[in-house]
Amino acid sequence: MLIKCFAGIHQPDTGHLYWRGRPVRIRHPADASAVGIATAYQDLALCNNLDVVQNLFLGRELTRAGVLDEAGMELAAEQTMQRLSVTTLDSLHRKVGSLSGGQRQAVAIAKALLWQAKLVILDEPTAALGVAQTRTVLELVRRLADNGIAVLMISHNMPDVFRTADRIAVLYMGRLVAARPTSQFDTQTVVSLMTWGTAVDRDAVEV
Repeated sequence: MLIKCFAGIHQPDTGHLYWRGRPVRIRHPADASAVGIATAYQDLALCNNLDVVQNLFLGRELTRAGVLDEAGMELAAEQTMQRLSVTTLDSLHRKVGSLSGGQRQAVAIAKALLWQAKLVILDEPTAALGVAQTRTVLELVRRLADNGIAVLMISHNMPDVFRTADRIAVLYMGRLVAARPTSQFDTQTVVSLMTWGTAVDRDAVEV
């Protein structure tokens, strides 16, 4: 629900959204896009019957003299994939439905980068992925950061979080209970905060 408020799908019941220190109202996905927020949902929201280039430009197709600029879109797609160092795709004209989970995540992330997003929200980006695909996706996340793009990654996979995040924010029952640099957390503390809303000393708990 929180992600969908950022993305303009739902309106928050209470509270305020601040973007770069200023309050904003995001009533529609177009509002989020306008300020530079892009979201890749867990289901990725890609069209399986379209190829990579078509998915990247869906709804924002480039035209020249009133016709689709297919060459321009393909070049921009290729440059974006190169910027992310995506090397597992043998063709940008493969249907997305034929891609692996890691490749599909790469397309979703590339779409955000292509449209100059300043913040990319990733919802469980490594869910249901194998070890190799997970490694590829986490490398993509770091490349986004290296390109100066903020990344908000929602994940319950603690190894992924500690491997990738600079800072960790923990929610309990929808409320923020802790937020600080990753180096100041350990796995037990994060799990306790997620489960109980407070850090629990397991050695002191009677069973």
